[in-house]
Amino acid sequence: MTLRPSPKVQKAREALAGRLSEIRKDAGISGRELAVRCGWSESKSSRIENAKTPPSDADIMAWCRACGAGDQVLDLIAANRPPDDAHAQWKRLQRSWLRRLQESTGDLYQQTRLFRVYVSDVIPGFLQTSRYAAALLSSIADFRGTPNDVSDAVAARMKRNTVLSNGARRFSFVLEESVLRYRVCGAEAMAAQLGHLLGVMDLPNVAVGIIPFATRRTVWPMPTFTIFDATRVHADTLDAASTLTEPSQVDLYARAFERLSQGAARGAAARSLVAGALAYLD
Repeated sequence: MTLRPSPKVQKAREALAGRLSEIRKDAGISGRELAVRCGWSESKSSRIENAKTPPSDADIMAWCRACGAGDQVLDLIAANRPPDDAHAQWKRLQRSWLRRLQESTGDLYQQTRLFRVYVSDVIPGFLQTSRYAAALLSSIADFRGTPNDVSDAVAARMKRNTVLSNGARRFSFVLEESVLRYRVCGAEAMAAQLGHLLGVMDLPNVAVGIIPFATRRTVWPMPTFTIFDATRVHADTLDAASTLTEPSQVDLYARAFERLSQGAARGAAARSLVAGALAYLD
């Protein structure tokens, strides 16, 4: 009995097939001519283009080579190997237990050597104190109506964040100044959080940039995202965190991070912004 692919797998297969079809049409060749150039049957081209048969990496390379689209090979191969339903998994975990959500990225955090993090909403999870994290996760649990396992979730987050003290890993953070002012917890907890941020800025493997309100923008404020090495991006939305692995997608976010970094204050100037946020609490 032939097993039918899951709806998610079939949707990804159809998207890839559509892209391959567009490449062939852009090249101005027929399915028959493509088959001749690739050295396979015309029916194979049809099955791939109609999402009946998933192409192998070699098939994708041959297809692109036949169409003069070698620059698209890496993106298409990445699209042919989507991560394990990361978008849906994040939604499912948030509907169940917050602790599981924190633990779900543990292996990825251990494998990554360079983290690039941009935030426009809250203090990055890596830099959160337990009290700040508890307030934030409590608000998430309340908003989503999830089981309240905030204490366990905070403990899992703090354990996960020990990667920050590993000198073999490097971290580059870019925060909007507004992140320092948003009150997601009480004044006392917020003051402790900002003090912790100042302490983290002294770590040799951590770089923190803060984009001031008054900076002339070259790029607009964006939703929060994290780049893991140069292979993977987690981009947050209200209902999920999308995982992006295509090289062109990762490159797009890397360029955005570079542009945002150019407008960030660092060193004494960044510390002054944190100090200003602390004074604002009085």
